Amino acid sequence: MRLTEDFKHKALQWADQFTYCCVLDSNGYADPYGKYDLLIAAGAAKLLQTGTENAFGQLRDFYTINPTWMFGLLGYDLKNDLEQLQSANGDWLEFPELVFFVPEYLIISEGGKLRVELGDPKILHQINSIKPGDLQQVDSPHIAISAGMPRETYINKVRKLKQHISRGDVYEVTFCQAFYAEHAKLNPLATYESLNAKSPCPFSGYLKMKDKYLLCASPERFLQKQGNTLISQPIKGTAKRSDDPEKDEHIKWQLRNDLKEQTENVMIVDLVRNDLTRSAVPASVQVAEQFGVYSFAQVHQMISTISCELNPELHFIEAIGNTFPMGSMTGAPKIRAMQLIESLEESKRGAYSGAMGYIDPQGNFDLNVVIRSMFYAKDKQYLSFQVGSAITDGSDPEKEYEECILKASVILETIKGPR
Repeated sequence: MRLTEDFKHKALQWADQFTYCCVLDSNGYADPYGKYDLLIAAGAAKLLQTGTENAFGQLRDFYTINPTWMFGLLGYDLKNDLEQLQSANGDWLEFPELVFFVPEYLIISEGGKLRVELGDPKILHQINSIKPGDLQQVDSPHIAISAGMPRETYINKVRKLKQHISRGDVYEVTFCQAFYAEHAKLNPLATYESLNAKSPCPFSGYLKMKDKYLLCASPERFLQKQGNTLISQPIKGTAKRSDDPEKDEHIKWQLRNDLKEQTENVMIVDLVRNDLTRSAVPASVQVAEQFGVYSFAQVHQMISTISCELNPELHFIEAIGNTFPMGSMTGAPKIRAMQLIESLEESKRGAYSGAMGYIDPQGNFDLNVVIRSMFYAKDKQYLSFQVGSAITDGSDPEKEYEECILKASVILETIKGPR
């Protein structure tokens, strides 16, 4: 059976009936490092859900006991398991810090061909026979979005960060702000499908954990392992697209040659190289591509690719911990940047700027960066999303705010779209 949009829609409906499910969708992007078109994991045969204490150790033990497919989420605040850091900002979502589950069913599309990896092979035909119901995107008549941080507060905090940069405390900090809605009655699956249609990205995903939902339209890979090779692809550099093809190509050229964006990208590439060195065979860290510009529905992004060979004496879970959280969402130097993030941001990041993905039976994995995402706590009827930008010495606070709003635009359009 071949993958079609109709089958994908039906399969999402089917998977969403389970208490736990995870969908990872490449949306047809030609990714030279990607292996699968679509992964749909449904049901939790085995489950690990934990806080920050010894989280990576628990994940390693969980995989050792269950060396098979598993899917899940690493929250940003697992940084506290890795360094002497804390998270004291408000958390209204209460997502788990780490959750991974072994699925009862796993459907894979590879090269457009569907197969059942776990569970009854007949499930493909059962799904195909489903008659899709009419899904309403939003159950309530209106969802009022509020900013967690007023514009002037954001701009003043960026100025404070620039003072830290001028003093030499840091070179770069990814500073984020939250938007939220209370009393939000949302159909999470329908909203995810709407978001994915408006902003198809190579690392999109839908994660259901009981009454907590992650709706993700991420363009960024955090870390992948294939065989003995680790690959990281940080994004630093964003430009809004134009509907005019000639202007769009010029915008792309401008981004590729923008000194500020290149400076941001170089800093993060250096940080990622340093992170990978902790897990690498000596002298194996390489920059395969720098300043690559790739186009998505709303924006062009500057992406670099760094790789290394994993030290065979190191467990792959330790390699994930050695690079987490990702440099593109923290800054350089990393620990000092995370301290400033904690002191100046006003909401706990939680799942935002964490990572979602899979681990397979061979110890290969692919994890995204959880950005351009919505987070919904159905039990609290609380919806939120966060956006950020990289602050450097050359940053204009007003333009950084505008970049945040650009990144938020597709989410706002999805939430406030036609009922």
